[in-house]
Amino acid sequence: MFEKKEFLEKLKKRGDESHVYRNYQLVGLEIAKTLQDEKHKALYMKLAKERDPSELMRIAKDVASRNNIQNKGAYFMKIISASKDEK
Repeated sequence: MFEKKEFLEKLKKRGDESHVYRNYQLVGLEIAKTLQDEKHKALYMKLAKERDPSELMRIAKDVASRNNIQNKGAYFMKIISASKDEK
């Protein structure tokens, strides 16, 4: 029983640490931090994998600099989806 508890604690501690192996993962994390939306970091990683990371970061920084936006993550996604429709 003691070993199981130790193992579960070790897994929990390991899960709290960030493991970044690819560039798009780092870009996704940076976008999440910039937008203050770390709950959706996996979504931003996926976007960074599929699209131009520098363009995504530019848009995220622009959105983050605007003070009148309540939900910056949603606004970012609206811009991204609108730009996808244009192409």
